[in-house]
Amino acid sequence: MSDSKNQAKYPKLPDLGTRTDEIEIFAGPCSVESEEQFFEVAETLAGLGLRWVRGGAFKPRTNPHSFQGLGEEALQIMQAGGEKYGLKTLTEVMDSEHISLVQRYCDGIQVGARNFQNFSLLKNIGIATAKTNTMVLFKRGFAGTIAEWLAATEYITQHGNDNVVLCERGIRTYETATRFTLDISAVPVIHKQSLFPICIDVSHPAGQRDLVPSLAKAAVAAGADSLMIEVHPDPQTALSDGPQQLTPAQFADLVGELRELAAVLGKKIV
Repeated sequence: MSDSKNQAKYPKLPDLGTRTDEIEIFAGPCSVESEEQFFEVAETLAGLGLRWVRGGAFKPRTNPHSFQGLGEEALQIMQAGGEKYGLKTLTEVMDSEHISLVQRYCDGIQVGARNFQNFSLLKNIGIATAKTNTMVLFKRGFAGTIAEWLAATEYITQHGNDNVVLCERGIRTYETATRFTLDISAVPVIHKQSLFPICIDVSHPAGQRDLVPSLAKAAVAAGADSLMIEVHPDPQTALSDGPQQLTPAQFADLVGELRELAAVLGKKIV
């Protein structure tokens, strides 16, 4: 059969999006609890040749009596850790009044699932980052469709900052075996429908650290542009989300495995 007949029978598939050959890892503790805790994680990341460290400064919790984060103290710790170990820092913004504060200390802004359709916050982040082109990592809401996600993204980008990374963190379904259901199909769909890179948060959908490596490998295999993985020096004593956080040693082992997998796909973990 000629090439032209082959093309007619098997039309070329749409370009599902090639961003770069690098897969970024955003890793760090769920909450910044102390300088010692954060610096230990940051040292591990720097030793592995990674470029970003993340941590929670303002922690919105379902239970109002749970640990709510250290606020500006956490931001100061993150800035100091980032400078000491040569890492960029990423943290979540919960309220418009915190945007300038976070920008003062951190390199990237995260928008969490709870604020997925907080259009006022998204708009204000877009305005505040328009000149700086600060990276905004925008998480999908746990009950949001991809169409709603992409539409909400425009509240950030319409003011001039298109440096947005979309983050799939699992959606809420009837399944209870995992904390959330990871929608791995979001990777090719986002690549097909947009120009944005997509990150997969493998910790929140897992809810259990032993599931994290498999989800991380699946994300790399599916073509994710970046991963978010929670790491804590002693998960048993973590003030938030301890069961899903890896120890530094477990994380180092996982990064080694992911690098082998990424190499097969012609990519590298950074």
